[in-house]
Formats: sequence, C-alpha cells, structure tokens
Amino acid sequence: MLETVRRGWLLYHLADAHFSFMYDPPPEDEWVTLDCETTGLDVQRDQIISIGAVRIVGNRLLTSQRLELLVRPECAVKADSVRVHRLREQDVALGIDPAHAMRQLLDFIGSRPLVGYFLEFDVAMLNREIWPLLGVRLPQKKIEVSAMYYDFKNRQLPAHQRGGTIDLRFATMMNDLGLPLRDAHDALNDAVMAGLAFVKLRGLLAQR
Repeated sequence: MLETVRRGWLLYHLADAHFSFMYDPPPEDEWVTLDCETTGLDVQRDQIISIGAVRIVGNRLLTSQRLELLVRPECAVKADSVRVHRLREQDVALGIDPAHAMRQLLDFIGSRPLVGYFLEFDVAMLNREIWPLLGVRLPQKKIEVSAMYYDFKNRQLPAHQRGGTIDLRFATMMNDLGLPLRDAHDALNDAVMAGLAFVKLRGLLAQR
C-alpha cells in the first residue's frame, strides 16, 4: 500500500508521463552500466559531453545493446579535461543537445538498476540535466562497483584485519579480477569495463 502511494506521488511530480516507466519494476536480472565524460569535475558548473551505456542481462554484457552519445555542452571544455578524454571543443560541437541526450538515455535505461565505477559523480551530473527536464531525479537503484570490490577483498582478510584501507583504483581492480583494460576515459569503454567487473564480482560475492 505504501509503495503504491509513493509511486503515485512520484508520478504526480513527473513532468512528462512518457517516462513513467522509470517507476515500473525492473526486468529480472537486467542492469545498465554507464559512464559519462564531462567538461570538468565541478558538479555545480561543469557539463556532460559524452555518455556510454550498455545493458547487462544475467551474466552477459550485451555490447550489441549499447548507447553512445556525444553531447553538446553550453560551457567550455577545460584544457585539463581534454588531456584526459581527448574530446575537444570542435568535437563536442557536433553533439546533440543535453535534453535530447537525457531522453535517449532514459529510454535506454528504462527501470533497470544502474551500475558504474564511482557512479555517484555520473548520477549527480545526469540529475543536473534531468531535474529541470522532468522535475525528478534518477529513481533507479544504483550499484557501485568499487563498493562490491571492497566487499570482495574485505571478505578475504582475516577477521582482525577487516575494515581497513583497500586499493580501489580502477586499474588495480581490473588487473586483480583478471579483466581486460580498455583505453580509459572513454565513456563507452569505461562503461564496458565497469560492467565486466560487475558481472565478475557478482559471481564472486555469490560464492561462500
């Protein structure tokens, strides 16, 4: 009963009924792994310039079911960021407008839980675009791959050593899990790698 009331309240505040599917029960054993590249690292001022997303079904990363978007920002791309993701002003000028990108992304995600590496930053950047468009933030469940990796490594330690510091760097995690490293700081590549880590860790954490 409470869940029905909550869903009704959320739908009431949704500015476009087309996206009501976000509040549907997610498909069983399906997720979307995603990553964003941005003009910088300031959540309040910087903007998204590319998005990569891939669907996961069961233990399979479906790279044939992917979304790759170049987004045209309203602010300049910082030089430090260009050195990281190699997307220049003239590159992002060819992108689609942010509102169009958000609509495509939401249609792709549906109600599936979101997977990512340090996903909090990506979600914060996406919510900045989605909030003025729909009056809501991303409601899907969020799954942090680095937290899964921490839990996995922590379990392997003797009880008296648990809870300490663990190296959560992306390359460290991928190498430790025996997974391939693609060129980093490309939104689609980063989404694929996070998805591979999620699938591997999900299996490892299910083992007792």
